[in-house]
Amino acid sequence: MHAPRIARPLLHWPRLAALCSLLLLTACEPAAPPPNTVLPNDAYVWQRRWTPAVTRALADGADAVRSWRVLAAEMRADGVWFDAAPDLAALAASQRPVVLVLRLDGRVNDLPPDRIIARATATLAAWRGAGVTLAGLEIDYDCATSRLPAYAAMLAGLKARLEPGVPLSITALPTWLNSPELPALLAVPDETVLQVHAVQNPTLGLFDGKRAHAWLDAYSRQTQRPWRVALPSYGSRVAWDDSGQIAAIESERPALMPGGRSAELLVAPADMAAFVATLDRDPPRGLAGIVWFRLPTQADTRAWSLPTWRAVLARQPLTPDVTVAAQAAGAGGARDVLLANRGNSDAPLPFAIRLDGTCRAADGINGYTLEYDRQGRYLRRAQDGLLRAGVERAIGWIRCDSATPSLHVQP
Repeated sequence: MHAPRIARPLLHWPRLAALCSLLLLTACEPAAPPPNTVLPNDAYVWQRRWTPAVTRALADGADAVRSWRVLAAEMRADGVWFDAAPDLAALAASQRPVVLVLRLDGRVNDLPPDRIIARATATLAAWRGAGVTLAGLEIDYDCATSRLPAYAAMLAGLKARLEPGVPLSITALPTWLNSPELPALLAVPDETVLQVHAVQNPTLGLFDGKRAHAWLDAYSRQTQRPWRVALPSYGSRVAWDDSGQIAAIESERPALMPGGRSAELLVAPADMAAFVATLDRDPPRGLAGIVWFRLPTQADTRAWSLPTWRAVLARQPLTPDVTVAAQAAGAGGARDVLLANRGNSDAPLPFAIRLDGTCRAADGINGYTLEYDRQGRYLRRAQDGLLRAGVERAIGWIRCDSATPSLHVQP
């Protein structure tokens, strides 16, 4: 008697099941981006107070980005919401998709899912009604690693109650990378944004390319969903105590800085452009793009200038052009010492400006001090900073016997 025909396929079922599982797993994994491709740019609009400068920057920078990620509200440590009140008409006029961002203070331990969900759904509806093209909802919660399971549970509830077609994204921290709970968290949202800019140690600065590459590679092995990387285009003033502990950070908002040591931590545009070039050339698996923090405005003195920001996003060559000149200031023969940047990129402030030997009096201002050495007088930079593209800055005054005193820039 011949065996029934159905028996033969059953002999191969384990192999078939294994093959199907492999195909499904492969389909779930994000593909490696093609090399030598310019990654798309998004930008965070993180201002808590919308001014005419923010509105102008939004209009002037819209063509440089794929979409905006806009801070809508923040739940403070005491559980009270702060509303950033963005200019919805300006967002709609920019004609760019917008990801609405809700920030939860990392010190909020008991996440109230109903309040968060209610805030999210109401704000999404209000923005949509104002003509804003919504591209999703993002939650920014810099919680302790121990809170990841509770965070994942809250996100699952939020995602289940979002309207169909509203993608959910979250920001992620490098400090979470060693947690066994991270894959479960990253499986909930549709997309994530890894932040690689932070003040962990004043001596390391805001950004370290080698460390960031290591984080990106590790993160690409943790997530099975598309992800982006948040890169900095700003600086911060950091104060720390005698034990080396960070006491205060001042960036997009003024802060009450304590006494003691402080320093301006900067991210040089050229350094960041070089880092981006490596990502374009050889992107990590699943990397879908870059999110810049933050949109610069004319009033934001710690962010890059808008021309520099645009040049970096467009992968254009950066050509700073810093010169120094003396300009008559008034009676008595005094002259102002002016630095000017005629290039397309912000440039580090020169370390020193050497003064003509005929200058019998001088002094520094705006971050420069008068110093002496064997070569004579010079104006020395007291703290790091950037000279914005297209900007002049007075750094001191001189009184010289020569009608045309010579000044020399020392980088």
